[in-house]
Amino acid sequence: MLKVALTTAGMLVLSNLFMTYAWYGHLKYLGNRPWFVAALLSWGIALFEYLLQVPANRIGYTQLSLAQLKIMQEVISLSVFAPFAIFVMGQPFKMDYLYAGVCLLGAVYFIFR
Repeated sequence: MLKVALTTAGMLVLSNLFMTYAWYGHLKYLGNRPWFVAALLSWGIALFEYLLQVPANRIGYTQLSLAQLKIMQEVISLSVFAPFAIFVMGQPFKMDYLYAGVCLLGAVYFIFR
């Protein structure tokens, strides 16, 4: 089960890097372009997210429950989003990121116990 979980997590981290950039990167880099240009470019980036996310969930679902996959995704999503917000988008660090992380650790505990 550990190999499946690590493979799934690794693929979901990569997937989330693409997803986060597709969802929010246009706010910084395409702010002066029409929204439909940003949407089309974001869709193109999101394709790579799906090319990783779909097989990751299929691999994970062989040994993890649907709820475990979802909680894993949420933890990874916040773990990718917080550094992206700070280092790419220039947002200030907020303690709320840590508080949200602690809440997600509780979710991990209850889903994986």
